[in-house]
Amino acid sequence: MAIGPRLDLRQSQSLVMTPQLRQAIKLLQFSNIEVSAFIDEELERNPLLERDEGSDAPALERPALDQLPQAEHPGSDLAEIMRTETMGSPEAALDHADHAETYDPGSPGDGPGFSRGGGGDPYSEEGRGIDEFAAETPNLREHLGEQLRLSFHDRRERLIGAHLIALLEPTGRLSTPPEALATAMGCDVAEIEAVRARMMRFDPVGMFARDLRECLAAQLAELNRLDPAMAALLDNLELLARRDLRRLMQICGVDAADLTDMIAEIRRLDPKPGASWDAGPLIPVVPDVLMRAAPITPHPGHSAREARYGWSRPQQPQEGNAWILELNPETMPRVLVNQSFSTRVLPRCSKEERGFITEKLQTANWLVKSLQQRAQTILKVSAEIVRQQDAFFTKGVGHMRPLILRDIADAVEMHESTVSRVTAGKYIATPRGIYELKYFFTTAIAATSGGETHSAEAVRHRIKEMVGRETADNILSDDAIVAGLRREGVDIARRTVAKYRDALRIPSSVQRKREKAEPV
Repeated sequence: MAIGPRLDLRQSQSLVMTPQLRQAIKLLQFSNIEVSAFIDEELERNPLLERDEGSDAPALERPALDQLPQAEHPGSDLAEIMRTETMGSPEAALDHADHAETYDPGSPGDGPGFSRGGGGDPYSEEGRGIDEFAAETPNLREHLGEQLRLSFHDRRERLIGAHLIALLEPTGRLSTPPEALATAMGCDVAEIEAVRARMMRFDPVGMFARDLRECLAAQLAELNRLDPAMAALLDNLELLARRDLRRLMQICGVDAADLTDMIAEIRRLDPKPGASWDAGPLIPVVPDVLMRAAPITPHPGHSAREARYGWSRPQQPQEGNAWILELNPETMPRVLVNQSFSTRVLPRCSKEERGFITEKLQTANWLVKSLQQRAQTILKVSAEIVRQQDAFFTKGVGHMRPLILRDIADAVEMHESTVSRVTAGKYIATPRGIYELKYFFTTAIAATSGGETHSAEAVRHRIKEMVGRETADNILSDDAIVAGLRREGVDIARRTVAKYRDALRIPSSVQRKREKAEPV
């Protein structure tokens, strides 16, 4: 065999991640809210893109994109329907641009907020509501700083208090050791502790505590309820956590009734007084896909399966309600490509300007195509998940089927990674509540008789039901739960039951027996 340089010509295929392909993948794994933010950025960068705001029909009353009958669109497939119904067309963009409504802000009655008689400016201070002039609520550190200025007159003590406020944790605790504070501020530990003791009585009471006992003790002292029995109870909080009530009665020197009242007082205290102060309003989850039930009324050209799920995959027709799926119109971005603008501008542009306009036109067209493909993929995957988990929506979580990404990927003829991107971070609003699409994927647990497997989520729900029906005389151990599940046909190990019980935050049988033996 000769050894030397050689020139070979080989032909191979490889997937090149172009910027457009990266953009399509990124849009696919975005939620509707994230896509809307991305579209807002593109609208600022691309002059050929504009938001579709020309439709006056209520969005929630429109039929779902995957439920449009083919008779209304002869000879068109789903992609064509979504192109015309979701993103519009260049002709629609031109029509939208030519028929845009305008009004003169100075003329009375031309818009909401202009009174016909006054002709005043709705944005003047006279038209603002009184709630807009309300003072903002100070945050926790500002609130503590005001109390610090009113409570301490010595400059040195104020500096120590300001340093403690700066080191405060969000929960209201102060975890920095006093020796480290004394070294950092160049003062004695006793001086720092004296300032901290006074600041623990600030509002909210219990701030600047180093542990749970100090926090609860400060609140009880403020209520004048820190007697020796309560102090002994605070010194043995670990026994209270284990529900060892008999030993607590001996240590505190009280009977069962007094101990019950003492524990009830502790339950009314706030173990983290600073956690709820700066907490903003809860932000509700905005679903990406809407699901509702509707009577099954098959189109003459559709099968019962197509009328039920909107996709022509083999399935036995089922009776009852149909599930109609659509993307949330409140968050679904709708954009148009203004091709008329490029047509008018290109003949008068220079070479560099023509290249810029051409690049922006290609980017806009690709973005619209990516949004169409994203909408079609999300609806297709969601519809298949609903079909696979139909028993969950009709009967409850106890009837959830085991499901993995491969099952959905094989059914919709996509790759598992695509299904994973579609289901990550996206929520569906169902008649049973709002769920993340990932929630419907659970592992399988074998059956005792070799029959149909059981979903792990359904088994966890069954364990929670069994524990919820316990009585004080009949506390189920993990072995008893295993025996009960096996009688129902679930082949499960004891360690798996313990793992599911811990995930559900259900205490052990010994702890539950203590809780139900002595009413507290």
